[in-house]
Amino acid sequence: MSSITRVARLPALRLSPSPARTRIIASRSFYSRSSLNGAQAAHAEQTSVQEHRSRSILSDIAERRARAGKLVAGVAAASHSDMFKGPQTNKPMAKRWNNHLTSESLSREPCTLKKAAKYLKQPGIVSLCGGLPSSELFPFSDISMTVPMPSTGFAPAGETVSIGKYDVRDKDATYDLSIALNYGQATGSAQMIRFLTEHTEIICQPPYADWGVCQTIGSTGALEEVLRMFCDKDRGDSVLTEAFSFTTALETISPLGVKTFGLPIDEQGLIPEAMDELLSNWDPEARGARRPHLLYTVPSGQNPTGATQGEARRRAIYAVAQKHDVFIIEDEPYYFLQMQPYTGRNEPAAPPPRDVHEFVSSLIPTYVSMDVDGRVVRLDSFSKVTVPGSRLGWIVASDQIVERYQRHAEVASQGPSGFSQVLIHKLLDETWGHEGYLQWLMNLRLEYTKKRDALLAACEDHLPTDILWLNVDYSAHPQAGKKSIEEIEQEIFDACVKSNVLLARGSWFLTEKDKPLKELHFRTTFATAPQKDMDTAIMRFGKALRDSFSR
Repeated sequence: MSSITRVARLPALRLSPSPARTRIIASRSFYSRSSLNGAQAAHAEQTSVQEHRSRSILSDIAERRARAGKLVAGVAAASHSDMFKGPQTNKPMAKRWNNHLTSESLSREPCTLKKAAKYLKQPGIVSLCGGLPSSELFPFSDISMTVPMPSTGFAPAGETVSIGKYDVRDKDATYDLSIALNYGQATGSAQMIRFLTEHTEIICQPPYADWGVCQTIGSTGALEEVLRMFCDKDRGDSVLTEAFSFTTALETISPLGVKTFGLPIDEQGLIPEAMDELLSNWDPEARGARRPHLLYTVPSGQNPTGATQGEARRRAIYAVAQKHDVFIIEDEPYYFLQMQPYTGRNEPAAPPPRDVHEFVSSLIPTYVSMDVDGRVVRLDSFSKVTVPGSRLGWIVASDQIVERYQRHAEVASQGPSGFSQVLIHKLLDETWGHEGYLQWLMNLRLEYTKKRDALLAACEDHLPTDILWLNVDYSAHPQAGKKSIEEIEQEIFDACVKSNVLLARGSWFLTEKDKPLKELHFRTTFATAPQKDMDTAIMRFGKALRDSFSR
């Protein structure tokens, strides 16, 4: 991830033509003191309501579990979010999206053998049907792991927990290796579906009734399947996204034979007015595609620009999507890393949330939370907040979209890894619980904030720049006019590698690669390098820039 604040990650720096000048642009307020006090009071009241709602939902989840008793879900047990959701009284039903789905998606039928699994719960039944291997022959009898407890932060010492092959039978557990390591449903285990459904209630609170979750093999795999559900090159489909977008997403879209169109962005990301204007004046012949009906966006800490869409911005974009009947893919790997603003070197840090309820209330509402039509599919993932190697994520969408996704997954991934599910379930559901997981996310945000601050402090020291995002003023380069922007970018990149620091070139993220590059960008990230190395890395980058600009 790149530098991230509550409003925007700051992965980039704009180099002024005068290399000796350095200053930090602080955000300015357009409120008078009286209006600011009023806004603060309104925000405090809204926060209080949201904190109360968070407590209420967590309490309701605990009560529902107590009433339901032990979850009984054996090998390949079918499950659905409706089994675990709270009441959805007075909520509308989602719209149907047949006119958006591809013929490939609409033609998929349920997997015959997986449908037969519903009979396995019948008492005393002997199955000679599906080829489920005998758990007695699994070579794993027990898995033990030591995990930190959220209340102690990231201390290496923690609690040792274990998962046995027959814990459901012998220890009254709800999940064990005999279930997790066998074949399962494409939606994933009922045990994880329960946790993720409850988590979605806490965070998203979808405003329509027929929503659900389905586990995935991570957001990239989920994106590929969703794109195939909505994009058909034979009918001239295309995708809207930010002018600079996640390279892997662009590389996922391109082989499908559909075009991608980039939308202008500012410090809050995608500009809704620009999206509306583009769609209102769409010329299929000039564009070589019919008007887009799909938007792919990373609302929080957009990759690579770092911009985070505020609540008002998200609502405005959603309204444009409604106006033009656009379906939204909400890709949110960084959602819980919305950070407090950077206050500067040696300045007091912004105070962290008091507890998990204040933490939840501080998060910008998701697109799913404002989706009255069911026109959003949210891609969630454990990659950025637990371990990326789990390849475990989930989608939140209307029942129709979840069901169509499930049909695709049944003959593609066949569902997520049993090892990943049982380990993550043991950690999140049985060891931490919902509040513990939220505490972990809050702690994680604080740790990444420290790394973000170290990177930005190093930028203050070593880069002669106005810091907004890493937009290099190539016009000040001595070869400007003689070399293309791509050539100057390559020269700076090579100089960085020679100086032993690696950054991502902005051109890698350009959505419409057939258009000439108009600006020169680099993306930095604070996620990987140790905090102690930030200063060295930025010093090397600054030297590489100066060397290139002084030739």
